[in-house]
Amino acid sequence: MSQNVTDVAPEQKNQVPWKERFSYSLSDFACNLSFQMVGTYLMIFYTDTFGISAAAVGTLFLVARIVDAFDGPFWGIMIDHTHTKYGKSRPYWLWFSIPFAVFCVLVFTTPNLSLTGKLIWAYVTYIGVDILYSSVNIPITSILPSLTSNPQERVTLSTIRQFMGTAGATIITGITLGMVAWLGGGSTTSKRGWFIWALIVGIIVVILFAIVFKNTHERVQTKSSRQSIPIKESLKALKKNWPWAIIIFINFIYWLGMQTRSQVTVYFFKYNMHNAGLASLVLSLQLVALVAVVLTPLTSKLIGKRNTMLGGMLLACVGQLLLDLGASHLSVGMIVFATIVGYLGTGYVSGLIAVMLADAVDYGEWKNGIRAEGIVTSFSSFSAKLGMGIGGAITGAILSSTGYVANHAQSASALHGIEMNYIWVPLLGFALSAIALLFYHVDGIEKKMQSDLAAKHAKENAEA
Repeated sequence: MSQNVTDVAPEQKNQVPWKERFSYSLSDFACNLSFQMVGTYLMIFYTDTFGISAAAVGTLFLVARIVDAFDGPFWGIMIDHTHTKYGKSRPYWLWFSIPFAVFCVLVFTTPNLSLTGKLIWAYVTYIGVDILYSSVNIPITSILPSLTSNPQERVTLSTIRQFMGTAGATIITGITLGMVAWLGGGSTTSKRGWFIWALIVGIIVVILFAIVFKNTHERVQTKSSRQSIPIKESLKALKKNWPWAIIIFINFIYWLGMQTRSQVTVYFFKYNMHNAGLASLVLSLQLVALVAVVLTPLTSKLIGKRNTMLGGMLLACVGQLLLDLGASHLSVGMIVFATIVGYLGTGYVSGLIAVMLADAVDYGEWKNGIRAEGIVTSFSSFSAKLGMGIGGAITGAILSSTGYVANHAQSASALHGIEMNYIWVPLLGFALSAIALLFYHVDGIEKKMQSDLAAKHAKENAEA
């Protein structure tokens, strides 16, 4: 049921029950179980198991991302036009979780086809999984402004969500190679192992989204959220919405860097460090990011959301520089330490992106009089997926141009290409994101913005 949220102070209203907080967090846990498996392992699956060249995979990632990047705004428009007894964002988990899970399995399926047939299969399944990922992931962000209008409660919700999302990413990246080998007779390149493991993960994802759908509620209702917003009107929410533009840019460049690093982690330890088993250990170190995630509400309350994210970006840059030092000396200890530092930094970043997008929804309404949760937050998917697509293309291009050959000892230039993807491209992404944050100034006007919106909503509710 809708709740009138405008008759109490913004700082005290809309405390979300713990059951709902945890259920909401399972949405990101489910997404990361499935899509982190795709983002981290699909490239090496394509090159070393399915038999597609690195150059072809890089092109696939770029073309697929460009094609499906536009589905983000599409899903945002759909959300803004959706009005059901379940709400605007929530029904999408009911409608699309099963199709998404099916394509998560298909993308790791290896039918016996010619090289051309394999490429067609890869394009169809990869674009499909991307589009369907948006159908369940965009509602995770678009529903946040509807769960509560309390800024600090949003940070709490996003923190718990990020905690579980990081846990999901850590679990899936840490155990996938072992599970594939166990299910596939001892080989991490086993076609059977990849298929069965993807099927198990897909079933878990469907169950988790069913729980999320059942236990979340869209309690914040405004005049805009109770009616369909024409596309032309919804786009007005973006006019001079500088907080939104800055966060969208950061989301793009941040995920470009993260994608290049995650895609070549297995390559780096398999070929540069001559110990593929270390990849699972290092990827499991994402657990340390949970420390930063837990501290995010306190830190953002003390120094602001902008400064918290900025500190995280700078810490991530330091981690990459230390990683270069470890790689140049082939020091496992230094690489582990550098990875811990980097994950602490990114732990402060990822949980706040959704919160700042929710603030951009408020800013768009405050500045332009239009509240369009769907279209404003949907560009997070567009920017992240475009960044990941370009990151994937960069990875493939660098590996191909430096002479990478699957399942062989690599040349010095190929090893250098792997290092470029693992260290320097992510460092550039983090550094540019830190610079962009210097122009973000919402924290200073947040109280006035929330006060003005509370008065506006109170008037609208009284008239309704």
